Amino acid sequence: MLLATRAVVTAALAAVVAVAGYVGGLPVTVVAGLLALAFAIGWPSLASLPFKPGSATVIAIGGAGAVLAVHYVLDQPYLRYLPVVFATTILLAFLNELLRRGGRERLVESVAGTVTGTLLAVAVAGWVAIGRTPGGEPIVVVGALALAVGSAVVALPFAGWAGATVTTLAATGAGALAALVLPDIDLVAGVVLGAAVGVLVSSLHVLFDDLHTLARRLPSIAAVVLPVTVTGILVYVVGRVLVG
Repeated sequence: MLLATRAVVTAALAAVVAVAGYVGGLPVTVVAGLLALAFAIGWPSLASLPFKPGSATVIAIGGAGAVLAVHYVLDQPYLRYLPVVFATTILLAFLNELLRRGGRERLVESVAGTVTGTLLAVAVAGWVAIGRTPGGEPIVVVGALALAVGSAVVALPFAGWAGATVTTLAATGAGALAALVLPDIDLVAGVVLGAAVGVLVSSLHVLFDDLHTLARRLPSIAAVVLPVTVTGILVYVVGRVLVG
């Protein structure tokens, strides 16, 4: 999948999150769950893990379990059971290795890759948590819109620091503009959130863009979903600082 295509798909996914955040409630949970499952399908191929079906299953359980754990918590802190979910999936990662046959080659790499993928999938629960926080719905919309704009700008022909700067500025501008339009969120919050999202998008672009595996479909799925899942926990942390 070409860079421009990946950028457009990521931007579209972020826009879907923004719409779900504007509606509020169950749609955010549904979208987050689907993103976690899509990421689980593609990550083992992106990370070149040796036992892809088992790793994908563990990551899917972790991501979906984290979303459900946050959704069904009645009061704050909404992430209280997230460590339990993640710890359980670590045990499942070792069980996954016990189910392997053929000598269990690259054992350490397989466990590390599965646990890392699970952590990235679990991060998507941040969208659900901040969406349920009082006053957090506008934060979801602003963060998702900043992500959409930043992801789209990544496709522009800028390299190195120039590309990172343009992406960060674009995401910051999107966050500021969204804050001006939406009620219950001030300009400073929009700027801070947009800048944080822009830095994250730029960093992920530098980290993954040169991987040869992105020429294939499954790794590309993980690559386009990854910025959306990771931004979830970032938006939650920044949002809690901004809205309390």
